[in-house]
Amino acid sequence: MVSADNLDGQIAYYTMEIGIENDVKTYSGGLGVLAGDTIRSFADMGLPAVCVSQVNENGYCKQILEEDGTQVSEEDPWPVEEYCEELDVEVTVPIYGRDVTVTAWQYDVVSEKSGETVPIIYLDTNVESNDPDAQEYTKRLYSPGYGEDHQLAQEIILGIGGTRILDELGYEVDVYHMNEGHAALLTLELLKRNDMDPEAVREQCVFTTHTPVEAGHDQFDWDLVNEVLGEFVPQETLKEYSREQDLHMTYLALNLSRYANSVAKKHQEVSRNMFPGYDIDAITNGVHVPFWVGEDFIDVYDEYTEGWQENPYKLKHASVIPDDDIWEAHQSQKEDLIEYVNEHEGADMDPDVLTIGFARRATAYKRADLLFYNHERLRHIAETVGEFQIIFAGKAFPGDEDGAGNIREIFHNAWELNDAVNVEYIEDYDMDVGGLLTQGVDVWLNNPRRPLEACGTSGMKAAYNGIPQFGTLDGWWVEGHIENETGWKIGPEPEESKPDETPAEEEDRTDAMDLYDQLENTIVPMYYNDREKWIDIMRNTMAFNGPYYHTRRMSREYLEDAYTQ
Repeated sequence: MVSADNLDGQIAYYTMEIGIENDVKTYSGGLGVLAGDTIRSFADMGLPAVCVSQVNENGYCKQILEEDGTQVSEEDPWPVEEYCEELDVEVTVPIYGRDVTVTAWQYDVVSEKSGETVPIIYLDTNVESNDPDAQEYTKRLYSPGYGEDHQLAQEIILGIGGTRILDELGYEVDVYHMNEGHAALLTLELLKRNDMDPEAVREQCVFTTHTPVEAGHDQFDWDLVNEVLGEFVPQETLKEYSREQDLHMTYLALNLSRYANSVAKKHQEVSRNMFPGYDIDAITNGVHVPFWVGEDFIDVYDEYTEGWQENPYKLKHASVIPDDDIWEAHQSQKEDLIEYVNEHEGADMDPDVLTIGFARRATAYKRADLLFYNHERLRHIAETVGEFQIIFAGKAFPGDEDGAGNIREIFHNAWELNDAVNVEYIEDYDMDVGGLLTQGVDVWLNNPRRPLEACGTSGMKAAYNGIPQFGTLDGWWVEGHIENETGWKIGPEPEESKPDETPAEEEDRTDAMDLYDQLENTIVPMYYNDREKWIDIMRNTMAFNGPYYHTRRMSREYLEDAYTQ
């Protein structure tokens, strides 16, 4: 069996964002939360790893929602010194022709199970020796309001600065893992160290791509690269490993890695179509199970599936959990959620009403407003079949007017339907709110436009709390879905879906009608009239999906397929 003993040194895991705990504001959403879950599992498994990120002392985005749903985005600072140890280390990186000093902080992730530690090294340029512009580089995640030059500077600091910091700290790195293309410039640092030998660099690098959306792959104009990075390596060399028209970070990472993977089987198909000719594997994402399971289900699992925290595969035995125990645990967690929503939003939600949850980044392709496609149909279901209520949450990227408009649309629809359907939008979505939602709603709704969902780990978190997903067959749901057993689908089977040939308007109409049919004929009637079948589906989400969709399995696949090959 492959183990960490096959490694000669450390796994260096680079990520622009990381969600390690709620009040350490170094994350924006799924990419960062996945990174946090991965590092927790590395520690549980005793893998020799170190994580590199940036400190983001001003956070990402504190969301304030005005009465009409308009998002106001503010800085969201956190006290770095209360959580991290300042390290006595300093390196420089070239940005705009001057040396920018990079220092670092350390946060230790200690496993409650193994006692092992994985350090997170947070990079920081807010030091007196830097000019005011350089001091801003690592202050805020993705630097909303700044230009592409600022973004490129951040990626220089992460890739080149992070690698130099690890050297100064004495880490002997065996594998450099780039979690998305933000860190791809580390390959240039490695090229220079290896006499510009690409094979030597490839032997050290692996790469994970997370997005099937073209705009999610960072690209920089060559004039900007020359201005900001300069001739760090000759431009013709850089073009050879990127592409002629611009510095494309995904191509750079693909061309200088020995192994690359997508984050779900469907995403592998999409990635290979986006980047033809590249051998892109599939390692489906997972979640750190003990972190996301609610307290009531922890007690239930402890009673019926002993050893599940160390080995989530044992959740296959969730099939023996009695109906009453499942329902009581779920209702207790649901009451906690409803109490939170009512208190924080001044709402009047009812824990006895079917509750649908939708929480993720506010952006057009995730189609948060699909549920409101036909008001009269939605009203008819609520008034004649059974009552339901809906909880939304999610931030638009600061400056993303389409995403911000999506939130306003939800507010508008909520007002239009307030006499029939209770709709609430939780302000300032974060990891704590995400936990409450994926532990407490009755149904997890996820209806992205196919094939634009890379994975969708929130649905996995819900499954570990016995909550079935209702969604389009994209991302992980292609793998985890068994109709009427682990949840329900919206729209066609993957082999029948032809997004390239179907206008968006037609796709929206078809999916919305299917969504309403499922609500009216299956989900709402079953919830109120067939409790036994409903609990069977809850049990199946735990017993069928629980053994697989966790970061222990995912980390083991990385160890065997990526790190030790």
